[in-house]
Amino acid sequence: MKIVMVGSGYVGLVSGACFADFGHEVVCVDKQESKIAALKRGEIPIFEPGLTELVRSNAAAGRLSFTTDLAGPVSAADAVFIAVGTPSRRGDGFADLSYVYAASREIAQALGRYTVIVTKSTVPVGTGDEVERIVRELRPDAEFAVVSNPEFLREGAAIEDFKRPDRIVIGTEDARARQVMADVYRPLYLNSAPILNTSRRTAELTKYAANAFLATKITFINEMADLCEQVGANVQDVARGMGLDNRIGGKFLHAGPGYGGSCFPKDTLALIKTAQDYGTPARIVETVAAVNEQRKRAMGRKVVAACGGSVRGKTVAVLGLTFKPNTDDMRDSPSISVITALQDAGATIRAFDPEGMEQAKAVLPGAVTYCGNAYECVEDADAAVIVTEWNIFRALDLDRVRTLMRSPVLIDLRNIYRGEQVREKGFVYADIGRGISDPVSSHAIDAA
Repeated sequence: MKIVMVGSGYVGLVSGACFADFGHEVVCVDKQESKIAALKRGEIPIFEPGLTELVRSNAAAGRLSFTTDLAGPVSAADAVFIAVGTPSRRGDGFADLSYVYAASREIAQALGRYTVIVTKSTVPVGTGDEVERIVRELRPDAEFAVVSNPEFLREGAAIEDFKRPDRIVIGTEDARARQVMADVYRPLYLNSAPILNTSRRTAELTKYAANAFLATKITFINEMADLCEQVGANVQDVARGMGLDNRIGGKFLHAGPGYGGSCFPKDTLALIKTAQDYGTPARIVETVAAVNEQRKRAMGRKVVAACGGSVRGKTVAVLGLTFKPNTDDMRDSPSISVITALQDAGATIRAFDPEGMEQAKAVLPGAVTYCGNAYECVEDADAAVIVTEWNIFRALDLDRVRTLMRSPVLIDLRNIYRGEQVREKGFVYADIGRGISDPVSSHAIDAA
């Protein structure tokens, strides 16, 4: 099939490359000439494991191409996916749909034969209705249908998620469009990926509901971690005990400094705004968003407390800057709030991240010294804090770290070390929600 992906950012590029790998003929369109030129050279603007190889191999095979010209590819397309950004709008937090609507207008002008227009971007309920109105108004003669097909990709595991999805949600009541979408996803039938056919509005809301629920799980276990610290319990054991219940499941029950990234913060705010507009406030989601923002800055205060109550004039080494490992995404990363709080308290910041330092330079406040590796980062530091659980931080030579540091203080905001082992190395050690360490259950968790 002939597929056009409008927008060559994270979702558009991953989706386009995966569709091409299925054997479809895919054209990725983007207005940024520099981005398209780089993609034609095989240079990938984002870090995602496996994506560079996937793009290059399918481009070499002739199944994947890149252009700034939308009209030509759209006129011959079976399906056109809108995968442009929907950032939070300044002022009210609602999703900014200007890019979606602009793309809709351009697509309308270029339509040829019957075409399915698919919103892949995360959009509020009713966006598909407006896209259809725009296209119908500009091209009353055109044969088309508008479908909602939300993405459920995790940064760092996006290719696997696309090729082996938990589900594929297709929102349309148009039988012809449903058949086109079935043909688009036919290669996944061998994996028995469940396809959920719904109305367009249901599909749009499903994406927001899923992300809000996952954000709620993260926020819930973070609050349980705070309680564990006060009552002398171990949050990892609590999470394990909860997660073994099949009704709950163990995913997204890892206590830490709060959620960030391109989806959860933006999507919870958009859902809150939508619910308010329709007169059905989402009180739980409102609380989740508020608690998460408070938690990220509270982690800065946790570091200060571990340093004896003051970091003024001290150097703090921050290990990990991106909101999660295996990505270079700094959007709403907890590290931003942690570093800001430490700088406000008078600390000097040194930082290292395997992939995110260039992106961090654009968003981190104040003066930050960026280092070439973890050991360079901790040299002469008064404290080190692990913010992102990159694999390279999981087996640091703690003896070496202790000799390099001015003061051996380690704050582990991801619980990747066992407290007793770190303390045996001579460190002052602080973690999240492990008031009591049970060696038996801790080993079981680590093995799992």
